[in-house]
Amino acid sequence: MKKPNIVVIFSDQQRWDTLGCYGQELPVSPNLDELAQDGVRFENAFTVNPVCGPTRSTMQTGRYPTETGCFRNDIILPEDQKTVAHFLADEGYSVGYVGKWHLASNNTSHEGYVVAPAEDALGECIDNCFTAIPRQYRGGYRDFWVASDILEGTSHGYGGFMFDINGNKVSWSEDVYRADFLTDLTTDYIKDYNEDKPFYLFLSYLEPHHQNDRNTYEGPNGSKDKWKDFHVPKDLEPFVDGDWREEYPDYLGCCNNLDENVGKIRQAIKDKGIEDDTIIIYLSDHGSHFKTRNGEYKRSCHDASIRIPFIVYDPSAEGGQVVKEHASIIDFVPTLLEAAGVKVPSYMLGSPLQEMYKSDAPREKDNVTFIQISESQIGRALRTDRWTYSVSAPGQSGVSLKDSDLYQEEFLYDLVNDPYQLNNLVEDPAYEEIREELRERLLEEIEKVESEKPEIISA
Repeated sequence: MKKPNIVVIFSDQQRWDTLGCYGQELPVSPNLDELAQDGVRFENAFTVNPVCGPTRSTMQTGRYPTETGCFRNDIILPEDQKTVAHFLADEGYSVGYVGKWHLASNNTSHEGYVVAPAEDALGECIDNCFTAIPRQYRGGYRDFWVASDILEGTSHGYGGFMFDINGNKVSWSEDVYRADFLTDLTTDYIKDYNEDKPFYLFLSYLEPHHQNDRNTYEGPNGSKDKWKDFHVPKDLEPFVDGDWREEYPDYLGCCNNLDENVGKIRQAIKDKGIEDDTIIIYLSDHGSHFKTRNGEYKRSCHDASIRIPFIVYDPSAEGGQVVKEHASIIDFVPTLLEAAGVKVPSYMLGSPLQEMYKSDAPREKDNVTFIQISESQIGRALRTDRWTYSVSAPGQSGVSLKDSDLYQEEFLYDLVNDPYQLNNLVEDPAYEEIREELRERLLEEIEKVESEKPEIISA
């Protein structure tokens, strides 16, 4: 049986509700909406950790961040971790990567780009943030490579550079938008591909992530005017604090540009004549709450941080499906392996999503998603259909430590009566029984993933 090509299109810090198929009322995402109509849309999809590096480690290995060791940003993915690129290369795939990597530097302290201060560094300082990434730190992507470890450090919205597979600098000019350049690399790869074996290509955009050194979102020129009449997400609207008023138009501009580029990639696949042989997956690592829940953009238990767009176009599946059951980034690697006909290793705790969109049998998993939170705290959370429940380690550093033996309840939201998570019930005595049930379930999840059962005390 012929193995499918696989193209992963990965955005950074994109809220699920920026897409029309998830409820966005403005015409931000016509191409992604079409992809969802032709494919499968996961209505309730979540990250494993609302931080870039940890989630990226999961997307390469199928392991939770505490399992890979990359529990926060600025930790190298260990060389002994078998990645999806290794698995697929072993199956005869050509494996390639374009864009932001964020898994090849340890404990650097560049102001504005990484979190860990030098005094909290764990282990040797290895800095590939702004230079070519050595082959041993590329996670097994051996056939095609144009990337930068900290893409927001080697580029801005317009202009910048990355490095190719031989370590040569690949630059684009100040009049070229970053996401457009990454797309051109991708479409050129598809157009020129002529090997007699399937390919797996991972495209990692920076957009719509903010530009760290300028502390602003950088949409294409004209975004502020084009999207100035945006519809305010209801979870942001009540907050006086936060920067969504000034930043959301550019944020939507980034998202709209990504959508245009998805259209270009789909067209390149059609022009190549491989649409019926190519799986396309679109998702993001986490969302953005625009500094309404804490002092930055994510690293919280709220849906604005943890809920993501997740669309799979699989030519072997019925199009137009909307899956309501929970999907998680922990399911991402098992899904790719299943698509390539690779047996999913027993150590991976996720499940192939094909079980939900290609099988009549119900998936053996209830709608409970486990989330680790780092850097802002050592946090653990459950997201169910009804509840968001979160705990954090009192007085502990989420930069220095990956876990704790003691947590305290921090948030409880009733998503039926409070879908925008504005009324924290964690100290309400009327919900003590609910908290007890969620506490026990969270402890089960922590023990399953982390092999330890900590204590959780009440708020």
